[in-house]
Amino acid sequence: MPFARAIDAEIHYEDSGGEGPVVLLGHEFLMDRTMFASQQAALTPEFRIVTWDARGHGRTRDEGLPFTYWTSARDALTVLDQLGADRAVVGGTSQGGFIALRTALLAPERVAALVLLSSEAHEPTAAELVNARKFLDKWHEDAPRPALAEYLARWLIGDDDWYRAVWVKRWLARDPSATEIAAGALLNRDSVLARLPEITCPTLVIHPTRSGVPRSHARELADRLPRASYVEIEGARQTVNMTHPVAVNSAIREFLRDITPPPPRTFSGRLGAV
Repeated sequence: MPFARAIDAEIHYEDSGGEGPVVLLGHEFLMDRTMFASQQAALTPEFRIVTWDARGHGRTRDEGLPFTYWTSARDALTVLDQLGADRAVVGGTSQGGFIALRTALLAPERVAALVLLSSEAHEPTAAELVNARKFLDKWHEDAPRPALAEYLARWLIGDDDWYRAVWVKRWLARDPSATEIAAGALLNRDSVLARLPEITCPTLVIHPTRSGVPRSHARELADRLPRASYVEIEGARQTVNMTHPVAVNSAIREFLRDITPPPPRTFSGRLGAV
């Protein structure tokens, strides 16, 4: 089971292998690396898809201390170090996109491109903070937690009963205290809007129209990034890469092919032959 060792954590990741460019994908809050199963299946072996578990999620081992998404960005770079990858495409869904942006700001020389799904560069609004606090307070209570988990699953995933059941079961098995700590990174994140012009690598912004990210925020993200392309997926919710994999995989594949140099041509025959 592969882990990349940070100073105070062991970051779990899964490597699809292959000779193609490394594409490092980070998951949504409360999800884990397995939410990218469709991308691994569709984009491997043309691309080397690496997925990882953020602190407080999946199989990553940490000390349960507060952290920020800048800490998580350093964790992403630690995974790249473990892989021996000098440069990679970095991306993710929602929380994973927040981390990817900060990875590009911390180490621009190591980020060849960004793939941002259901993401933004803003800090939380006051209303979001109030609603999240109410939700987390109830999450610590045993009685309302199953109903809250069902509500969260429908908001994130939509009408897919199978996916909702899978994630609700995982959430109810989690320690609520771990969820509280992980939520701290989400709710205390800083805005990086003013720094977006520093990110000059090619970027793909995918916005599902029924996500929790306002369309205006997604558009501003794409507009402020110097080399961004923008794709909307109508009617999709936050976890668009799970619920609309064909559209997402097609957009990512086309983007990666556009920015990836073709392999060197091989020639047969005698030198000098006409």
